[in-house]
Amino acid sequence: MTNKIQLCRTIYYSIVLEYESLNNNNLQIEQVQQYKYLGSIVNVSNSIEEEIKERIALGTKAYYANLKFFKSILFTKQSKLKLYTTVIRPIVTYASETWVLKGAIIQKLLVLERKILRRIFGPTKENQIWRVKTNEELDKLIEHKIIINHIKAQRLSWFGHVQRMPDTGTVKKIFNWKPLTKRSQGRPKYRWEDNIKRDICQTKIKNWIACVQNRGKWKEVVEKAKTFN
Repeated sequence: MTNKIQLCRTIYYSIVLEYESLNNNNLQIEQVQQYKYLGSIVNVSNSIEEEIKERIALGTKAYYANLKFFKSILFTKQSKLKLYTTVIRPIVTYASETWVLKGAIIQKLLVLERKILRRIFGPTKENQIWRVKTNEELDKLIEHKIIINHIKAQRLSWFGHVQRMPDTGTVKKIFNWKPLTKRSQGRPKYRWEDNIKRDICQTKIKNWIACVQNRGKWKEVVEKAKTFN
């Protein structure tokens, strides 16, 4: 399903729409600013913010729907953490393999996750005074497997899958395709490819071109990205 979403998004972003409608066999097809395909929002401005906002809203809704379990003293902290990572996080990170993460988006995702984690692990008692756990303490409690690292791992996994595709594959052709026009002047727009380059740099992969062709080694890279500090 993610392959279809990535393919649809890539094709859509690569087309410059010059007309307000298309006329095909007398069938009028209205141009829209955005639409939803397989649960993923595709828009004409190639912006991912609206989709991520919706995913965060859906994740928040799922959290409050299960709030009684997070509040219950009958469930252990590990059970509650499992509930978050298997139910709520997948809702938020659906199709995140194709996301381009910026600083503001990262903060919004972390705010939601830390809100849930503070509910799970509760406050800390120091010198007979209760205080809220810091972000660093929460990261250590989940072994740095934060939502951003989860998205990076999913993105690297998808990147490896694309790199191992045959050159005749449609997705591989679109990925390697370069537009004939030049990028606009000024600060260039942050791209999915730029995210991948940064992820590879952070994980300190040596000779990633050869590594990505080995499924076993690349899987180790993906697992390492999940706990990147």
